[in-house]
Amino acid sequence: MQVDTVQIDSYISSLDIERAKAITKLFSTMKKSLPKGFEATISYGMIGFVVPFDLYPKGYHCKPSLQLPFINLASQKNFVAIYHMGIYANPTLMQWFVNSYAALNIGKLDMGKSCIRFKKLDNIPYDLIAELCSKMSPQEWISCYESAFVKNKK
Repeated sequence: MQVDTVQIDSYISSLDIERAKAITKLFSTMKKSLPKGFEATISYGMIGFVVPFDLYPKGYHCKPSLQLPFINLASQKNFVAIYHMGIYANPTLMQWFVNSYAALNIGKLDMGKSCIRFKKLDNIPYDLIAELCSKMSPQEWISCYESAFVKNKK
């Protein structure tokens, strides 16, 4: 897994100490848990894991010059966010995550279509995030992505 450590380290070092600890732990959790093939980078101004061009040369349909995004991690103004495109594209994975989060009894899930928000940094379920990250390989993501987002050209 290629990692742009200079940019990622710069991103993390720009944060206050509590945010930096949470982002560092989430990044480490994701890096260890994602199946082989994803690459860490700075994407959309956030830490991201993407499918590299050597696995998916078409790139992202919205901007083919970008590698296919899969999951991003960001420190926003009022929360830490994980943006997981697989959850957005796969309703079964979304339901699994929602149910698994509820079973933890750590509070109400704050979630959009692909965004999982954590306002209380002490309530980040790192083990659940690790399991979520492990559930989709780059090849599975490419297949899901193409069926959900890429229009067939005839």
